[in-house]
Amino acid sequence: MFQNRAEALALALPAAVFATVVFLLPVAILLSEGFRAGGAWTLSAYTGFFSETLNRTVFLRSFRLAIEVTAVSAVIGYAAAFAIVNLPANGKGRMIGLITLPLMISPVARTYAWIVILGRTGIVNQAITGLGFSADPLRLLFTETAVFIGLLQLFLPLMILSLISALENMPRDAIPAARVLGANWFQVFWKVVLPLTREGLVIGGTLVFTGSLTAYITPAILGGSKVLMLETLMYQQVSVANDFVSASVIAFILIVMSFAANILLKRLATARSRR
Repeated sequence: MFQNRAEALALALPAAVFATVVFLLPVAILLSEGFRAGGAWTLSAYTGFFSETLNRTVFLRSFRLAIEVTAVSAVIGYAAAFAIVNLPANGKGRMIGLITLPLMISPVARTYAWIVILGRTGIVNQAITGLGFSADPLRLLFTETAVFIGLLQLFLPLMILSLISALENMPRDAIPAARVLGANWFQVFWKVVLPLTREGLVIGGTLVFTGSLTAYITPAILGGSKVLMLETLMYQQVSVANDFVSASVIAFILIVMSFAANILLKRLATARSRR
């Protein structure tokens, strides 16, 4: 397409300069705040952050919920993707449209809908009290369970779409061949389907884990101040405490965890495919 590499670099240079000035440079300045104290470079902000019990609790809660949402999304995603891939063309298109539809709705509206569902007079509590499981409505909002449900509903479509793409690219005769050779369904999934769809799982897992880890609206609405996550804690540090150093520490932690999740998923997928 291009006569030489210099032409390609020249065309890409404006976009690279724009991304550097508008995105990379501000992020670098923000992250550098956590490594400077009194004009010197130090890790005191990070040691101070993790020395507080509240910060450690929020960090572990955010990490655990992100892993749980990713794992459950993978299980549900594989089941849904298998069912959708085996549908006729018309049915497949409709199902993909239904999965994509929630992504077109604002996360704020989707999260506020859970307040109606999980509230004291919501559908879930009405069913629980109506069936006699509890005399009084349960406190479902402002709990880790509510945050987990909200994050799962928010990011599950990303996992399903990634796995659908991976399953459609898998050879059609792979599963029948494995069954003919005597493999049971668990062996078929573990030794055939999983290695052949690892790229979709890596992409979906990265999107879900990163989204769950960095989401703000859903934890803020469904968790409130009782279930703090790293994003809500960072907002409090900036807007309430005016502590930009702690906010910089949290931002750096979120970026490192997001990149680490992607690298780990890729390594696990590569190791699994080699075996």
